[in-house]
Order: sequence, then structure tokens, then C-alpha cells
Amino acid sequence: MVLAGQLAAQPVYQFRAQRIALSKSFMLASHIGFFRCAAVLADTSWLSDSLASSTSIRKCLQDRSWSVFLKPPAIARAQVWKHRERRHGLNSSFSNHALEPSNGLPSYSPSSLACGLKEVLENSRIKLSNYVPGQYRTLCPWCEGGSTREKSLAVRISDDGLKAVYLCHRGKCGAVGFKWPFESESKAENVSVNNSHVISASRKSDIRENGAVRHQHTTTPPPSFTADHLGLTPLSQELVSYFQNRCITLVTLKRNGVMQLVRSNNQVAIAFPLKQDGKIVNCKYRGTPKHFWQEKGGEKVLYGLDDIKTVKEIIIVEGEIDKLSMEEAGFLNCVSVPDGAPPKASPDDNLPPIQEDKKYGYLWACKDYFEKVTRIVLATDADDPGSALAEELARRLGRERCWRVKWPKSEDGKQLKDANEVLVRLGKEALKAVVEKSELYPIRGLFPFSNFYKEIDDYYHLRLGNECGVSTGWVGLDEFYKVVPGELTIITGVPNSGKSEWIDALMCNLNSSKSWTFALCSMENKVREHARKLLEKHLKKPFFDALYSNSVPRMTREDLECGKKWLNDNFFLIRCEDDELPSVDWVLNLAKAAVLRHGIRGLVIDPYNELDHQRPNNQTETEYVSQILTKVKRFAQHHDCHVWFVAHPKQLQIWRGQAPNLYDISGSAHFINKCDNGLVIHRNRDADAGPLDEVLVRKVRNKAAGTIGDAILHYDRVTGAYFDVEQI
Repeated sequence: MVLAGQLAAQPVYQFRAQRIALSKSFMLASHIGFFRCAAVLADTSWLSDSLASSTSIRKCLQDRSWSVFLKPPAIARAQVWKHRERRHGLNSSFSNHALEPSNGLPSYSPSSLACGLKEVLENSRIKLSNYVPGQYRTLCPWCEGGSTREKSLAVRISDDGLKAVYLCHRGKCGAVGFKWPFESESKAENVSVNNSHVISASRKSDIRENGAVRHQHTTTPPPSFTADHLGLTPLSQELVSYFQNRCITLVTLKRNGVMQLVRSNNQVAIAFPLKQDGKIVNCKYRGTPKHFWQEKGGEKVLYGLDDIKTVKEIIIVEGEIDKLSMEEAGFLNCVSVPDGAPPKASPDDNLPPIQEDKKYGYLWACKDYFEKVTRIVLATDADDPGSALAEELARRLGRERCWRVKWPKSEDGKQLKDANEVLVRLGKEALKAVVEKSELYPIRGLFPFSNFYKEIDDYYHLRLGNECGVSTGWVGLDEFYKVVPGELTIITGVPNSGKSEWIDALMCNLNSSKSWTFALCSMENKVREHARKLLEKHLKKPFFDALYSNSVPRMTREDLECGKKWLNDNFFLIRCEDDELPSVDWVLNLAKAAVLRHGIRGLVIDPYNELDHQRPNNQTETEYVSQILTKVKRFAQHHDCHVWFVAHPKQLQIWRGQAPNLYDISGSAHFINKCDNGLVIHRNRDADAGPLDEVLVRKVRNKAAGTIGDAILHYDRVTGAYFDVEQI
């Protein structure tokens, strides 16, 4: 026979009733027969006190025919009893008595009970090296040891081997509870002291597999706090004066329930009760020196949460005193974060899963308060941690509805840090004005024109110097084409029409007039031949005594040495040192290095078909060319560097010496669609007309830099230089 009685619902207040109920159970058992009875006790945490005070009960337990079937205490009672023990100094040790064979009663051997304990632990994913009495350390199945996978779960198996008590020492987890072979009958629960919940193993697996699970709600009611329970008292006159010195009135302090806590060492701490629906769910303390802590087991919520229940606009600050300062300025819709600011923002743009985002768990716990909010003002501190906190809040709440407060400087030029400093130094009206003038929180890639006012003004007043482009050095061509930094020029022409020669001459002119420097990715030229062409154009002398020199004296050794230094100072080569062809990404990465290291203003890629083009199988050539040209244009714009990209025309079936057009470029029409400027270099092969080269400007996007038209230049075969026809 099993005696099951409801002993006491509230052991703190009904301790005597428990003893009476236990005594009645023993009296009934004495009439029925101890050898036929077992008692089911609803709470055993006070059993040792009862035994110590009752000689008759103690003698009954010494009878081996009597056995006590202990039921694990409920969670809330265990917590309340723990508080009662602190107050009354009672012994909370458990007395464990296993059921022994008795007439008609179930039989449990010590070995079967030990095996049952092992099974219960393993079912909860608590794996130990051994299951004999003793203390163990293992991986916590609920927090899994955090990122370091530490063995944070301490497990103690009782001396009789029938019960295991565990506690996770990680502050962010704090799982605590016990296991024993009768868990299925007693339906014992696990407790988490520091968290509002403990996620079961199966549930945790479901969360990993299904990203749609947003939050695991609490299953264990949080501890109940009151001012009396926490030992809070009204603020002393000394603390009231402290707040008055910070321009915070007694009315504001009383409205927010600010109190004080006198600690055991007689030090006084300021208490900021955190309330939800009018009830205290946590309390944050500020001691001296500046030291903060919170109630163990309290909920993580925003300070001032009840003030934003029905509002559409919210102000978030970094500290409780800043929240009180905002109230002094007339803003009641203000809350403060409970855990301060991080040292820096996370570099990862992707948010962690909610169950792992414990640092900002207070946002998820209060997410219902933010659902209908249309404007969130982030008034965090004006330092690096404050900026990091604003970034983390904006990521979780949505940058599109966030504003950022920029704190002003004081009259002496000092940067003010937070709301309270503005209130103290400048007053209520100044604080109110600062909040009302808060700016839209920046969203990467989305900008108002006001961000570019200075650049627009410089452009209008011609302060940049290259607003309408840089002269090519040829008056006849400047009418149609000028070089604008940050643009892309596509150059084409039939083979041997002088494309590379003309680009070399253009670079020499830009270097002479504007001191521009260049990076050259010219894969059709050997280095020595390219050097010869540039030196001839720069020195206006032939490199060799050869037929093409037409009896003009070649450059001297002194000229060569000066020319070599000029080459080294103004031109940088991008060349692939192995047999493989370079890719566009490879070229642009080196060009970026040349911009940062040498300050180049121009990049030449000559020609397109000498690059490595390994496009994906599912990508057409048109899509591939579009992607390449987009990368080149972004490089030019971001680094304010002009890019000349040479692309050969496709094979013309019937060619009678006429100039091609940009749509004849091999590969895609995107060469003309995406470029800023499109030029065709064409050499007149009529011997009677002489060595004339035509520069046909077929596209100019920037009308301030040119227009469509044709320019004719005279090519000097001896030096490789180009001249305006009028100069001949």
C-alpha cells in the first residue's frame, strides 16, 4: 500500500503543517503495518528537520521494513525553500531510502537502480566516464560548452549511487537539476537558474534543422521579486542629492521606482527595478565604485519596458541614468539596455540564431513591443562601444526604421558623451533639440544627396581640376574626347592600325602635362619593345640606327639613362610570370595595389582576348562580358583611375579598308553598351595621302568631356609620336 498525501503547498509558510501531515502518515502506517506501507512525500527538503524533532518518526525509520519513496521537489518549491534555508539556517540535506522488498510492493535491487540512473542520464544526453558515486565533469547537453566546448557541467552521484545532481558552471547557461531512476514516475523537471528556459535535446535539434523556429518560450516560471523580498529601501538623502547633481528630480526617481540596497558590508548601491506589466522581474544595481550587477535568475528585459507598451516611437539609451535624463527632457518613451555596450560590433552581417543570441536576448524577449514601432531613435554613447551597440541594435531592429543621435560639443569644445552629460552641461531644452534632430541611421548602399554636397560644390566650382576632362595633348582631338578620371574607354581597330601606339602616345602626353602615372598590362608587347616605343615618344628620337629612323640620330647613352629613370618613375608593369594567362580579377587586384602604392591615374589592359576567360558553363558570353566590364568600371570609379581597354573586332568577311565600328567588337555588344567612351583607331593606308591616323569617337557618355566626331592625327614613323595635322 502506498500512502500519498498532499503535505504542504508552501513549505515556507506551512512548515508546521508538513510535520503534522508526516506524523499522521506514520500513525496510519503503524495501524496498517509498516512492512506493508510506503510513503510518497511531495517535498523532502525539510525531512531532516522533521526527523530531528520527532523521536517516534526516527525510530520508525530505523525499522528496515519501512521504506520512504522520495519524490523530487517541484522547481518553484525548491527555489523558495532555498531562500527559506538562508533565512532560517536549516539543513537542506536529503535522506534517501530505497524501496526494499515488501509484501506485494515492487522490488528494486541496488544494481538495477544503478543501471536505471545510467539510462536516465544518457537519455538526457549526460554522458559520464563512470556511473559510480563521485563527482564528474562533462559536456553540458543544453549549452554544449559554448564556443570553446568546455566541460562545464558538474555532476555528483550520491553515495548510494541512486541520485545524480548536476549544475552547469557557464554563466550564460546555469542549468541545474537532478536525475534518479524514478524520474519517469515522478516527472522531475530540470531547472535553469540564469536562463528563462532550458531547451531539450530534441527541441534543440529541431531548432537547428528548422530556421523558422524563432524563439523557445520559457517553461519554468521566473522567480517572483518584490521590493521587500530584494531588501530594497527608499533612497537616502545622500543618493537623492547625487541624482539632483545630475539634474534628475525626485519625481522622476519615484516614478521609475529607483531605490537603494544596503549590502552586508554597509555599502549602499542604487537599485533600478526592471518591471514588466507592473511587476518586478529583475533588478540592476549600481555600486561604488562604478560596478553593476543584477539579480540571479532575473529576466533580461529593457529598463522602462512598461513605458513603451503603446507607443509608435521609441528611444533606446545605454544606461539607466540616461533613461531618467530623457524623462527630464520630456521623453517618457525611452528604455535602456540592461547589459551595457559591447567593445566592438560583430564583423558578421548575418545574425546568429535567436537561441544563441544571448547577449541581446532582451530584444527577443521584448520583440512584441517593437512590432508596431515605426521609428527607433538610438541614443547610445558617443564612443566606440556606443557605436558598436547602435550597430548591433540596428541590425536586429531594422536599419530602415532607426535614427541616430549625434551628441553635440559643450561650450568649451568638449565632446559630450551621453544624454545625462547634455542634460547637465546644456540643459533640458538642448537635450530635447538634440533628440529631435536625430539623423537617419546609415544603410550601406543607400545615401541621401546631402552626403555628397561637398563633392557637388567642388564639381561646380571646378575645384577638382578635371571636371571637364584632361586634355589629350592634341587640339584636334580635344574637341571630341578628353580623359576623365574614373571612366572606362573601349578602344578597337583592325590589326596593325596603331591602337597600342596611339595609347602609348596619349600616356606620354598626360604624363608630360599632368604628371600622371600608369599601370600597363600589355600582353602583346615584350617589355624591351614596349620600353623602346615609350622612350622614342618621350625623347622624340629613334631607339636604333635602322631603316625606320630615316637618318635621324638615335638617342645617346645619356638619353637612354635618363629615359630609363623616367620609365621607372612613371610606368608600372602588370605581367603574369608563368605560362598561364591572367584573369581580369588578377589584373584588377594588382592595379589596386598600384593605386595604393604608386598613386597611378591610368590603367591600360591590352588586349581583351589575351586574358584568361574561363566562364561557367551556365553563363553566356554576353553575360560574361557584362560581368567583366562591370568589374572594370567599378575599379575605375572607386579608385578615380581612367581605364583604357583594347578589344579587337571580329573577323570581317569582306574588308575593303574601311574603319570598323564598336558593334564589330568580338564577343558582345556590351563593349559599347557599358563603356563611358568608345574610340576606333584607324590608319589610312593610302600612300598618296601619307601616314594619317583617324581617331573616330563613337561614344561619349559625359557631354562635358566631348562628343561624337572624327579627329585626324599625323603619325611620325621615326619617333612613333602623333601630331595635329595643323602642326605639320
